[in-house]
Amino acid sequence: MAVTTSALSDNELILRYRNGEVACFDILLERYQSKVYGYILSVIKDKSVADDIFQDTFYKVVYTINSGYYKDENKFIHWVMRIAHNLIVDYFRRLGKMPMIPNRPDCDVVDTLKLHEDNVEREIIRKQTNSNVRKLVKMLPPEQRRVVILRHYGKYDFKDIAEQTGVSINTALGRMRYAIINLRRLAKEHNVSIEL
Repeated sequence: MAVTTSALSDNELILRYRNGEVACFDILLERYQSKVYGYILSVIKDKSVADDIFQDTFYKVVYTINSGYYKDENKFIHWVMRIAHNLIVDYFRRLGKMPMIPNRPDCDVVDTLKLHEDNVEREIIRKQTNSNVRKLVKMLPPEQRRVVILRHYGKYDFKDIAEQTGVSINTALGRMRYAIINLRRLAKEHNVSIEL
């Protein structure tokens, strides 16, 4: 990896990452992890929960980029912060209480209100596809299947998954990414409808 890679713009790094230069994502992560994590922790006030939300945020970022759904609008960090914000709202909604969200440029009340409708729709889709996903998970290679089971059924965070499986967090994230790719392929091969 050339020294000049760290000077690339967010969009250039994303493009290179999508073209197979995995280390480019590490540069993005290093560039923004303090800002994203600091925001999450300032609202959540619980380090272990903040760690989970931070990891979930970047899992969604990786998944969206790899799926080809990321729109290149020169607003990468705003998009990442919105994902983190939405996960925070989800967390408090599950607890049955809503905190006062700081009035910041990267937090939007409209996003919070829209999120409720999105969550209801996501929950319906999740219930409809849960059985199909379980069948497909059984077809994954063992190391990918283990990460999926620990993450989605065991509710482990990626740090714990990495420790349990004896790999780095990036490797655990990578295995999850490949598991999702394989689940999509298996779903297509078996003509099964899933939402990942």
